[in-house]
Amino acid sequence: QVQLVESGGGLVQAGGSLSLSCAASGDTVSDLTMAWFRQAPGKEREFVANVLRNNGRAYYADFVQGRCTISRDNAKNTVWLQMTNLKPEDTAVYYCAATGFLGRAPDAFDFWGPGTQVTISS
Repeated sequence: QVQLVESGGGLVQAGGSLSLSCAASGDTVSDLTMAWFRQAPGKEREFVANVLRNNGRAYYADFVQGRCTISRDNAKNTVWLQMTNLKPEDTAVYYCAATGFLGRAPDAFDFWGPGTQVTISS
């Protein structure tokens, strides 16, 4: 069983930056496909970024392309999501997720953290 705990959310002004972390236990992040999703009020959960278990390649949603970097620290068993040039529409609860397979759809992921709130003020 994999446990995930996110941290780093908060209130940031538009144009600012934020770094989210996801601490994993129960398995090593390098053996998992790790991803970040987000869910805004009244909207469905959507894919933000992932890093694949087999080759470490990262993929991003179009709406964060060039503004986000996902990375993993194998020694700390932690995955990071660094976000820059934040916009009010980035306001959402951000979730860390993990799967032993590959994918980017929410139902491909077996393990989820409780989420961390990110609020961007205009």
